[in-house]
Amino acid sequence: MKETAVLLIDCPDRKGLVARVASLLFERGANILHADQHQDHELGLFFMRVEFALNGSDGRAFDLQGFEAAFAPLAQQLAMHWNLVSTRQRQRVALFCSQYLHCMADLLHRWHTGELAGEIPLIISNHRSVEPLAAFYGIPFEHIPLTAATRAEAEARQLDLLARHGIDLVVLARYMQILSPAFVARYPAAIINVHHSFLPAFTGARPYHAAHARGVKLIGATSHYVTEVLDDGPIIEQDVARISHRDQVEDLVARGRDLERVVLARAVRWHLDRRILCYGNKTVVFD
Repeated sequence: MKETAVLLIDCPDRKGLVARVASLLFERGANILHADQHQDHELGLFFMRVEFALNGSDGRAFDLQGFEAAFAPLAQQLAMHWNLVSTRQRQRVALFCSQYLHCMADLLHRWHTGELAGEIPLIISNHRSVEPLAAFYGIPFEHIPLTAATRAEAEARQLDLLARHGIDLVVLARYMQILSPAFVARYPAAIINVHHSFLPAFTGARPYHAAHARGVKLIGATSHYVTEVLDDGPIIEQDVARISHRDQVEDLVARGRDLERVVLARAVRWHLDRRILCYGNKTVVFD
């Protein structure tokens, strides 16, 4: 696989930003493979993603550290927030789930086939239902039961495991527990959840029942980053399916599970490919 680097930028918008970045990459001998940008005209913000090769056609390796040193003064001058990473640095992902395993099974299959560019060194659940699946894929499993009385102790154990495994991203693959603000603060814009409705409609634990009671004709699923406010984090991906008056709650649940798998997998893949920038309560997802 071709080794690449990804440069993510957000900053106040002004003329010439693309040219300044591209010129410096050209001067340092970079071969740009993909480039995309977005302007939020209302807020006056600029966002950019550039992916470039680290091993050139001439066989010489790109000097990533040298470019980083050269780019830093330009970034400071233009008030840029920026992040530069190599695809050699594979992010480490922890998967959390409860008793519903459809999203977990889908993610593990995609990871096993190479679709998700990360490592999964840890699966955590408050039930043992997922343990055979974790064993099948050879991934360490930790069973951490949760009650109202033991929540603080359980979260402390979870955070310790995440730290010991060097986790970069936490994925809640239908983990039916609310994380504390202290937990969320440890992983800003690095906890992805899937919610089984088209947010902001039907938040909470029983959205399919609420959708059926309301008689909607579309149901959806949403993947989003977790914040302190329940089901209110920056949305990464959504999808919908059409239903009718003939569909019962069980039908909505079955149709919804397919949507949940897809939107969660897309969100995780885009995060691992470093295609997402957060600002405010919104995201920019680059193609």
